Amino acid sequence: MMRRRTTLLTGCTALALALGATACGGGGPVSAGGGDKALGGQTVTVAGVWTGSEQKNFQKVLDAFSAKTGAKTQFISTGDNVSTVVGSKIEGGNAPDVVMVPQVGVLQQFAKKGWLTPLSATTEKAVDAGYAPVWKKYGSVDGRLYGLYFKAAHKSTVWYSPDALNQAGVKPPKTYDEMLKAGRTVSDSGLAAFSVAGQDGWTLTDWFENIYLSQAGPEKYDALAAHKLKWTDASVVKALGTLGTLFKDKQLVAGGQKEALNTDFPGSVEKVFGPKPEAGMVYEGDFVAGVAHDQFGKTIGTDANFFPFPAVDGGKAPVVSGGDAAVVLKDGKNAKAGMKLLEYLATPEAAAVWAKAGGFLSPNKKLDLAQYGDDVTRATAKSLVAAGDTVRFDMSDQAPAAFGGTKGAGEWKLLQDFLRDPSDPKGTAARLETAAAKAYQG
Repeated sequence: MMRRRTTLLTGCTALALALGATACGGGGPVSAGGGDKALGGQTVTVAGVWTGSEQKNFQKVLDAFSAKTGAKTQFISTGDNVSTVVGSKIEGGNAPDVVMVPQVGVLQQFAKKGWLTPLSATTEKAVDAGYAPVWKKYGSVDGRLYGLYFKAAHKSTVWYSPDALNQAGVKPPKTYDEMLKAGRTVSDSGLAAFSVAGQDGWTLTDWFENIYLSQAGPEKYDALAAHKLKWTDASVVKALGTLGTLFKDKQLVAGGQKEALNTDFPGSVEKVFGPKPEAGMVYEGDFVAGVAHDQFGKTIGTDANFFPFPAVDGGKAPVVSGGDAAVVLKDGKNAKAGMKLLEYLATPEAAAVWAKAGGFLSPNKKLDLAQYGDDVTRATAKSLVAAGDTVRFDMSDQAPAAFGGTKGAGEWKLLQDFLRDPSDPKGTAARLETAAAKAYQG
């Protein structure tokens, strides 16, 4: 049911925030127990979608919290079905203390069901000081702060092989039209322009969202995300048409639409950065670097680089983000200790632990850009933080899961159908509206 979009991956991405020496030391501004082991004997249970290297790296953060407070921690991997797993644990009287929620829509559902405890004044103060207000907005329901965004993704990055672009004699484009033109030039030189991960419907929603935010603007984006604007609006039909121009061009999409529909996200990265390249570019978030580096040995900045998703039709270049928010469940056996964990997660000190391990971006602007380990990371982080309140959270992650986060249903499936046949943007918009209306009423 839940959407896996920002955190699929793989370990040691070169897009880590290499943050100096403050990994586990005391002295954060927040009282997470200080060095006095105030939580000794207590166990904080944390549920989240992470597995593999992501789970391992988050465990390092939990271990640093343990070293600081004396609390033990237990991580439960929910897989994609966060909402279902957490709901069943609450019903069974076995609620975790903290949940890392990957969707704004699910955070809102949890709050409205009365499952969450508002965050402490200490955490709220840290959020006010360290985050752009938009992050507090996405973590709040009815004016109360319930979610702390610990891990973020920058989802407006187009990754490319410098060799492929150099061979074609093209430079990173500044506009969407220039990007398609550059893509056709890349295609003429022997490689397809784009590898598209159509098997994973979430990647298609990300394509749409970047185009829509730039073309229609942030106000309409917000209205559509809240379903105050219908999907049948002319702005949606226009954005689908813009996306369809790319989807239907066999010169631009590696293997054409059929192959795109059989390509998952890791596979789409492999088509650009693997041993047998089939395309010059792949659009997705900053986490592409983790796959390119860890699985295919690419040096980020040399063998793999990115340009910002370009502006569409004279709009501003979009900055779409995603992220995982920590929330505290009322029914957790150690909810008070869970709240102390969130106070710790709100500090740059906590972010530094995972930052050093790799595969991580923090929206906390207290992290000094000069501390980032490489120019590509610095550029990504600078763009995310500098966007401030113009950052817009992934639209499908704001929707009810039935519409924006379910495999084989809702927006994911309808955009896969559109990739298969992009000839009727208006009809697709109508089907999206039908599905959205049903999900938002539910």
